[in-house]
Amino acid sequence: MKIGNLDIEISNREKMFFPEQKYTKGDLIDYYEKIADVILPHIESRPLTMIRFPDGIDGKKFFQKDAPDYFPDWIEKKEVRNQDGTTTNYVICNDMASLVYLANQACITPHIWLSKKDKLNFPDRMIFDLDPADEDFSRVKWAAGMLKNLLQDQLGLPSFLMTTGSRGLHIVVPLKREKSFDEVRSFAQQISVYLEKKYPDALTTAIRKDKRGDKLFLDVTRNAFAQTTVAPYAVRPLNGAPVATPLDWNELEKHDLHSQYYTIQNIFRRLGSKKDPWKNIDDASVSLEKALKKFRELKDGDQD
Repeated sequence: MKIGNLDIEISNREKMFFPEQKYTKGDLIDYYEKIADVILPHIESRPLTMIRFPDGIDGKKFFQKDAPDYFPDWIEKKEVRNQDGTTTNYVICNDMASLVYLANQACITPHIWLSKKDKLNFPDRMIFDLDPADEDFSRVKWAAGMLKNLLQDQLGLPSFLMTTGSRGLHIVVPLKREKSFDEVRSFAQQISVYLEKKYPDALTTAIRKDKRGDKLFLDVTRNAFAQTTVAPYAVRPLNGAPVATPLDWNELEKHDLHSQYYTIQNIFRRLGSKKDPWKNIDDASVSLEKALKKFRELKDGDQD
């Protein structure tokens, strides 16, 4: 396959990756080639972890952070020093050729950092992962509404919504790169604990699954150095080839909405009639200072 001035050798296009739908590796490659202009602004400049399925979704998978030696020189990498003194060369995917190359490497689902290569310790995203205990998606939609009310309406933080393509929803706040991961995660955890106390029968911050019962888990653990999240418009390794899809908030009202609603089969029909709701997400980036002050006032008011 020729992309720009590069010739990319594509192998095993006919290998079955999604057996139930008969989607092949070639279908995955074609998807990422076609979605490139939409997905790239969300993943460029971010260290990327590859989740690879050489034999499709029913085969073994493996997570790969370090770019293999055989990756071509034109694939950008970022060397990151780990706590133990070792280094990892992460892939940086900034162009269609790199995206297609990764798909050819059976990377079905790229996961990305919440910070960029030039300022790794300072995230530009704060993320809340709404993880349900069961298949009742109405609970997830309700929790998203509660969180939006707190973040956006009470604290003045712009909030962006996305189906994960798996079970739940992500709510993301775009940030100015001023606070460290520890500071951002601490704030996200305080917000989650506040909501847990407000709705103790419905929400939990318990890390251990056996402590959650049937409550929805407010997960903020991704707000940490070197942690990753599914990229917007990435394919998930599940039957139907669902796609993590940014939404407008009013779409939460759709009665039949669920986390796997959009797939590689219907996502382009959606994008043909509706632009990417996260297209200008970076323009909404904010400092957390005002929100921190408002949150302290909110908690003090509740104690009066």
